[in-house]
Parts: sequence; C-alpha cells; structure tokens
Amino acid sequence: MTGLEQDVVTLLCQKGLTLGVVESATGGLLSHLITNVPGSSDCYLGSITSYSNQAKISIVGVSKESINQQGAVSPQVAEEMAQGGRRVLGADICIADSGIAGPGGATSEKPVGLFYIGLSHKDGIFSRKHIFTGSREENKRHAVEAALSWVKEYLESLR
Repeated sequence: MTGLEQDVVTLLCQKGLTLGVVESATGGLLSHLITNVPGSSDCYLGSITSYSNQAKISIVGVSKESINQQGAVSPQVAEEMAQGGRRVLGADICIADSGIAGPGGATSEKPVGLFYIGLSHKDGIFSRKHIFTGSREENKRHAVEAALSWVKEYLESLR
C-alpha cells in the first residue's frame, strides 16, 4: 500500500491506543493491510466484516431503522458501524466503511464509488463521504487508503 498502515500502527502503539475495524464494501482489505504490519498485534484488536445488512444489524448493532430509512451506504450507518464495532471489539478507536464498490449497485442518488467512512472514539462519532472513480478493486483500495489516512490524521490530532 502506501506505508499508511505502518504509520497508523506506530501511532497507535506510541499513544497506547487500540484499533478495531468494521468493514463492509472493503471486505477485509483494511484488516489485511493492518495485520501485514509487524507488531500490529500490540494495538490492533480485530475486525468484523459485516457485508450484509443482517450482519450489520445482528453483529455490529446498526439499527434496522437506519438501514431502512437511510440505506446501508449512508453517514448514519457508517457512524453506527464504527460505534458498534468500538463497543463489540472493546477498542479505543474504530473505523468503519460502507460503500458501493461497483460495477453494479448504484442508484440515481448513490453512484458507484460512493463510500462513507465512520470513526468512533470516546471524544465523538464522525463520518466522511468519498466518491471514487475506478474499478471495483480500485474503489476498495481508495476507500482503505482514505480510512487509514483519516485514522492517522485523527491520531496525530490527539494530545
């Protein structure tokens, strides 16, 4: 990747914090990259790949109402995924993604390449919207890079 995963692991360990991940559209790619970093077991707790809406609801704790009203690819669901993952995994910080990797799955309101990334920490729950333009694999990689960049930025902002 880009070395971002190494930077994230280094920062987590330096700050004595733990990370959890909840993935949907990236299908485990984010977790794969983090666990490729030697020493990641010191600060990375694990992941949940909640690809289906049912897994988001029953395992992660996303509300059925949020999925029905906002759709699985929405800021609300990304935030609930991050919040639920932080609780289930017992992590200090949790990052989550939900998106439309393509080539299918788009609607007029939600194009291929639309991703929401959620981040949960004791200081708040946040989401960011991204629209990537690439193949399915490229969109997944862009989403992972965006998630890692945000975790790095967030960790650097903590005092």
